[in-house]
Amino acid sequence: MYDFGDLVEMKKPHPCGVNRWQIIRMGADIKIKCTGCGHIVMLSRREFEKKLKRVLEKADNADN
Repeated sequence: MYDFGDLVEMKKPHPCGVNRWQIIRMGADIKIKCTGCGHIVMLSRREFEKKLKRVLEKADNADN
């Protein structure tokens, strides 16, 4: 499963050529940021789960 701060790979790459996104907001909507160009996209949770390919790296959530 995915969580705040994780790096994820989506099914389609971003036009800048990078396919690594960082989750920067969790809720009913999920906001992700391209690690290549910094572009931010907000998707509904349902749409995000449909477009998600895999989780690349889990975030270090040591503050929990």
